[in-house]
Amino acid sequence: MTFEIRGKQLARAAVGAVFVFALLGCSEPEQAATPHDLIIRGGTIVDGSGTARFVGDVVVDDDKITAVTKGHSAETAAREIDASGMVVAPGFINMLSWATQSLIADGRGVSDVLQGVTLEVMGEGTSMGPLNDAMKKTKLDQQGDIRFDIEWTTLGDYFDYMEKRGISPNIASFVGAETVRVHELGEDDVDPTPEQLTAMRGLVRAAMKEGALGVGSSLIYAPGTFADTDELTALVSEAAKCDGMYISHMRSEGGKLLEAIDELITISRDSGAPAEIYHFKQGGQSNWDKLDAAIARVEAARAEGLRITADMYNYTAGATGLDAAMPTWVQAGGYEKWRERLQDPEIRARVAEAMKSPGDDWENLYADAGGAEHTLLMGFKNPELKKYTGMTLAAVAAERGTSAEETAMDLVVEDGSRVGVAYFLMNEENIKREVALPWMSFGSDAGAPAAEGVFLKSSTHPRAYGNFARLLGRYVREEGVTTLESAIHRMTAFPAGNLGLKDRGMVAEGYYGDIVIFDADTITDHATYEQPHQYATGVRDVFVNGVQVVADGAHTGATPGRALRGAGWTGWPDGGACK
Repeated sequence: MTFEIRGKQLARAAVGAVFVFALLGCSEPEQAATPHDLIIRGGTIVDGSGTARFVGDVVVDDDKITAVTKGHSAETAAREIDASGMVVAPGFINMLSWATQSLIADGRGVSDVLQGVTLEVMGEGTSMGPLNDAMKKTKLDQQGDIRFDIEWTTLGDYFDYMEKRGISPNIASFVGAETVRVHELGEDDVDPTPEQLTAMRGLVRAAMKEGALGVGSSLIYAPGTFADTDELTALVSEAAKCDGMYISHMRSEGGKLLEAIDELITISRDSGAPAEIYHFKQGGQSNWDKLDAAIARVEAARAEGLRITADMYNYTAGATGLDAAMPTWVQAGGYEKWRERLQDPEIRARVAEAMKSPGDDWENLYADAGGAEHTLLMGFKNPELKKYTGMTLAAVAAERGTSAEETAMDLVVEDGSRVGVAYFLMNEENIKREVALPWMSFGSDAGAPAAEGVFLKSSTHPRAYGNFARLLGRYVREEGVTTLESAIHRMTAFPAGNLGLKDRGMVAEGYYGDIVIFDADTITDHATYEQPHQYATGVRDVFVNGVQVVADGAHTGATPGRALRGAGWTGWPDGGACK
């Protein structure tokens, strides 16, 4: 049974009436109308369609919206909420979420839910399945602050595991192209044999039948970068047979940005799948002037009839690891081989030299950012290195008395990880233009932590706490670069439609009760690079599948979230879309 087709039916309180039988006979009893579960009264409804706002009421029964009226509804409900002066909108969709592990540590997803996020979409390059025994061991060995047993194997198993644990937001996922590759090929720089590629295609098809939304890739990091265009096209073709899409952290967001867009469009055209660009940007000052050409390439493909879209986070810094500062050849084979090579003096000298300039055949975010002064250290697993959290790589290098490049290599060796960092890469004026693009949706590219417990052991990018509030507060209200209706459309119905999700992303009759009530005049992000663990404010109430998870700005503790499956899922009444 799928939650998407029929939610668990809750008993609704019956309202009876006492009838007096006349002496001369009895008439047929009349029954009073049964009240609804919930009515949200008098809010300014921005329904997700992109059309003009209106004042009205929203009626919710069980997990569905059963009526939306302009003006006052004469219906009654067991519970009514006054939303006068507030915006009532569909729950927001985080198109690029890394809440895969944070929701295991804390299923409430507090930082996102307090911004109105009701769906976390995962799968940038890697996904939580399919896994084999070797992959499970690697994942266990690489765990940092958040530690857990891996009790699942397939992506479908992960969905079931998360629903059983209890989560506040809904979740959905792409199957990772890198995950599929590692499952069959390991982490070396090798090409698949025809037999191995057939097996990889089979893994994609199986994941689509389990409910994956399509194939996600991340092509600047090893080992995902070792996949060529033909390999990716073959995998995405399997997703296309199941009405899935392709979504990609492209091979370049800097020096070869335009060529990378061309590759994504080619994969879309040749596979038959629509495609989306993850965190659309122009990384590095020398690439900021490529925005016009990048937009033109996307819009030309759309004019051709291809459905090419993009998503973004609303900050000038990206967050990733020190792996993005070093050539991919040194990382081939996985972390342990990378770590071993970084202790070889000759290899260290080659890597240090390569780090100092943009890579010809790899994406050097360290050089694109302008070097160590613009590289902020955020995440360590080694307790002895956590003292460097919040410092620039330049400051740590000065303290240690080694070059920035040597310091970066030493930190990777000592930490047992790629080390989490932020690179300051983007241009604010470009961000303002991108926010207004009609084919742009939004994603935090971060987990969904809480400002407490295990999450305080490391820093994070402020986008984990503020991406959606920042859009509505800074770019809609303060900067006026897009309208409230357009921004909400591109956080709700637009991405829901791109993903092929059923009955999600609108405040409309028949849609699921994913609803946010917020104050458009006050919604604000507060997280900074120096103090990122600060919640956004201005969201008053949030409902997921008709259940309230935020009340008066505080999390209720409710965990009604579900795994939302794609069109290929075999649990649909027609057995799924896979051809």
